Amino acid sequence: MTVSDLSERELIERIGARLPPAPAWLLVGIGDDAAVVEPERNRLEVLTVDAIVEGIHFDRRFTPPAAIGHRALAVNLSDLAAMGAAPRLALLSLALPADLLRDDFDALVSGLAALANRHKLHVVGGNLSRSPGPLMIDVTVMGTVKRRQPLTRRGARPGDVLYVTGSIGGAAAGLDMLRQPANVAGVHPPPGGQGGLSCVKRYLYPEPRVHMGLMLARNRAASACMDLSDGLADGVLQIADASGVGIVVDGDRLPIDPAARAWFDARPAAGGDAVARAITGGDDYELLFTVPPRGHGRLRAAGGRADVILTQIGVCTGPRDVLLRRSLGASSKDEPIPRGYKHFR
Repeated sequence: MTVSDLSERELIERIGARLPPAPAWLLVGIGDDAAVVEPERNRLEVLTVDAIVEGIHFDRRFTPPAAIGHRALAVNLSDLAAMGAAPRLALLSLALPADLLRDDFDALVSGLAALANRHKLHVVGGNLSRSPGPLMIDVTVMGTVKRRQPLTRRGARPGDVLYVTGSIGGAAAGLDMLRQPANVAGVHPPPGGQGGLSCVKRYLYPEPRVHMGLMLARNRAASACMDLSDGLADGVLQIADASGVGIVVDGDRLPIDPAARAWFDARPAAGGDAVARAITGGDDYELLFTVPPRGHGRLRAAGGRADVILTQIGVCTGPRDVLLRRSLGASSKDEPIPRGYKHFR
């Protein structure tokens, strides 16, 4: 059975069956022309929207439906994390190919709902449409943050120290593994052993750093912050441009996922070494942020509550150059940081 065998009302009922009961602040929810919510007192609202499109952001040949739903929400939650906002509600818009299997539709919604439940986020409405081409999922989320606590990309100053959460490169390596002809043809597990499975999971089921973003905001530990959707190199360039500073990134300090490094090192013909491929590959959804010289006590307080590894990888400078420092034996060389993923060429 496909989605074309069901009415719009039946599809909406299948979505509603996978969502938790409506909270008291949701006065009118799914099923009406629009949602009606009660504002949260003494909080600012933070809104963001992201669309993922089949053939651009995911490939159904090797991306399970549950992972598609998870990723559609995760990319938005990562934006809230970068702003230091607590998730509150979401609007879900789906453009569905007529041949999408009903079971795949259910799995997609279940993947999204499971992540929403973990972050106490409520889907309050949305839209269903038929697509003549690819599957498209558009999610709008709203979170809240106290006044004077929103994080932005604009606050970095010369002398601030650059940090990144977790590790980088794993998702890019995982996508590369999934794209291997044997895997696309249905041969499992993907190459790379347990490390390879970890990289694949990083790509399919990214974990937005919501709690770390909240802790950075509440402790006022970060002067600038953004999430890494299009690669660390892109994030560094974005913060530098928005803040009007230069940045020097120490290539030796980068927390590259060990399995990803091994995968990249074994395939130099694919373009660039492990460092270059790890910082230009997207889908890490880690947080990149700067900390003032006197803010490290606040950072320790934030990091201790968030239970995530933090790595110091660079420093902000007065000159506007954005550089990657590479070791050359006993010396080092600074080179322009490479560009990350671009949506439009």
